[in-house]
Amino acid sequence: MSPEIASRTTQPRRHGSNAGQPLTRRDGVLKVTGRATYAADNHPEGMLYAVTAVSRIARGRVTALDVATAKAHPGVVEILTPANRPPLAHDPEEKMMPFGFRVEVLQNDGVRYVGQPIALVVAETLEAATEGAALLNPQYEVADARTNLSNGDRFDTASVSIGMPARTAHGDIAAGLAAATHVIEADYATPAQYHNAMEPHAVVAEWDGDRVTLDMPNQAMALSCASYAAYFGIPVENVLIRSPFLGGGFGSKAILNGPQILAILAARMLKRPVKLALTRAQMYGPVGHRGRTWQKLRIGTDSEGRLTALHHHAVCATSSFDEFLEAAANASLPLYESPAILVEHEGLRLDTGTPGPMRAPGEASGSATLEVAMDEAAVACGMDPLEFRLANYAETEPGTGRPFSSKALRECYSEGAKRFGWAGRPLEPRQMRDENGFLVGWGMGTAVFHCPHFPAEARATLRADGTALVETSGADMGQGAWTALAQIAAEALGLDPDQVEFHSGVSSLPDGGIAGGSGHTASAGLALNNAGEDAIAKLAALATANPASPLFGAGNIGVVARSGRLHRLDDDSRSESYVEILARAGQAEVIGTAKAARDQEAAAAHAMFSHGAVFAEVKVDPDLGQIRATRLVGAFAAGRVINPRLVRSQYFGGMIWGASFALHEEAITDHRTGRIMNADLAEYHVPVNADVPSLDAILIEENDPYVNPLGIKGVGEIGITGTVGAVANAVWHATGVRVRRFPIRIEDLIIGRDSSRK
Repeated sequence: MSPEIASRTTQPRRHGSNAGQPLTRRDGVLKVTGRATYAADNHPEGMLYAVTAVSRIARGRVTALDVATAKAHPGVVEILTPANRPPLAHDPEEKMMPFGFRVEVLQNDGVRYVGQPIALVVAETLEAATEGAALLNPQYEVADARTNLSNGDRFDTASVSIGMPARTAHGDIAAGLAAATHVIEADYATPAQYHNAMEPHAVVAEWDGDRVTLDMPNQAMALSCASYAAYFGIPVENVLIRSPFLGGGFGSKAILNGPQILAILAARMLKRPVKLALTRAQMYGPVGHRGRTWQKLRIGTDSEGRLTALHHHAVCATSSFDEFLEAAANASLPLYESPAILVEHEGLRLDTGTPGPMRAPGEASGSATLEVAMDEAAVACGMDPLEFRLANYAETEPGTGRPFSSKALRECYSEGAKRFGWAGRPLEPRQMRDENGFLVGWGMGTAVFHCPHFPAEARATLRADGTALVETSGADMGQGAWTALAQIAAEALGLDPDQVEFHSGVSSLPDGGIAGGSGHTASAGLALNNAGEDAIAKLAALATANPASPLFGAGNIGVVARSGRLHRLDDDSRSESYVEILARAGQAEVIGTAKAARDQEAAAAHAMFSHGAVFAEVKVDPDLGQIRATRLVGAFAAGRVINPRLVRSQYFGGMIWGASFALHEEAITDHRTGRIMNADLAEYHVPVNADVPSLDAILIEENDPYVNPLGIKGVGEIGITGTVGAVANAVWHATGVRVRRFPIRIEDLIIGRDSSRK
């Protein structure tokens, strides 16, 4: 096993629980010194390079490719096209559940979006493969591109996202609106956004007979192994995925895509290892994105500012050939109390790559508009936005009556407002300026995100020298999962983190579940905890059954593991080290194994969410309309915190993304051709250092005994939800201009009226 995968922490000993300490990342030194091996860093002997040639049209078919010229280029070995592509064992038009999508693997000459693979060029060098792809000179039969609400195909749907209902209703919306003292009704829009992880999608594929080894960034190794096995007609145990490091994923690297399948196919066809790494421009097509939405909200309130009705309707874009719809309207289900709530979705087919899960899928787009609409409703009632939300916060999940496991959101509101200084905010807009004459605005938004839990497995080995090895095939996308997971395992084993060797990132290890939905630490962590407890139980059985042990006969009384020793529960002075127990038993090790899953009874009885509140300050040039987010304060309650250093970093990242969503980020489509005009990191705007405001994240203590036995919730995605609306509301408070389309642009403010850009 490589040193990158088997890295061991060298943290100093700390007093108290291992879990809960702000340890630095286990893999930090490897990354900053360049010794961390990412997928494309692998170069097996005899390796070839693959480059996808991609479509420049959005809809139609390829009528000709100059394969002869391209193949004659020095260094080009083979070119895969629909005419010669070897067969696959699984039909690419048939979706694999639960996270399967239809893929483009040269099954025909049809073109369904710009950036679709239309050929794969394999060569001895990357340069030769790139030049060979350019020489193909594709010719097309072109059809009009469907790119917008005006020319896309709308359709009804029964489900959104991954199997969520498209429509949910509680109470009578018409009656609730009729009874309202104030009604706000407005249209909102969110753009297409692309993952843009620092590490592009890549694969190095090497076959040995009917066995294949894949070096690739991957968020769901067990599921992916099964899918690749189906595509290539081999047993699942014949697929090995190595993914020790991921340079970001945001959901996109849990899904199979066509270019990677083609590269693996080419490696089998040519009997040589093949590497493929997508270019930045090629990331805007076959590997998923956050789809566009057009949303309408109707909110009714009574004379005391209480909701009487909440209606959230979303039209969500997907591809022409598959279906992944942002569950945007569902953001209105779990948070605010109303006697009538209706959320519903429609689909819109466009000539684009299929959207997919992207950090806080559904919730990011839906909460952005919901929080702006709630701000508008507060203004209509003449209420402070914070007081309005406090008045309408649901004590139990609307529609189900399931209680939230804590009322920590109220503390998020209170502590966030106090730290931000919200009490001094004037109700009316355009009332504050700074020393330079810039308009100053303050806004807020509520953050909420569900707490998924995926089945996971782990193994823990206590060794004769008093150290331990813990293993699970988890994924670390840079968020520090390996560090937090090792802390959980160390605590379960009664060891310090520097005594625990942690192996992960290889599919041959016990299934660590899915690194997605902010559920990985809870899922793999519970499996590691249970495996550690199993190992301790087996060690205790050795000691308590041995008359020579000071723990003899304590089987019914019980023991506790601490600092590499087992102690009797009834007499702490009677203890024995792991080393002594194993030496006396003549064993080199004891191995604990475990599986972990969510308690379904607890899930049925309790609503499981993380909560938070985000407060934003913006400054706006009154003449030029230039907007700067200058300060963000977020307070979050997300269960038991394993590593506050890592958690705070995740909150910062989420809030930065929220500011990006509100002010910067948008894929711009040429509606004549269907091409994305800013498919790079120069024109696709994301925040740079100068755009990042002062950040403050408050960790609200929360004890949730129901979400899982460890009380762990996710933190990776909640920071976006709440921040987008907070920034947008701050822009209104600064300028008096209500913009309902993201990202907010300078021209929206200069025009000085509500935005209705299409």
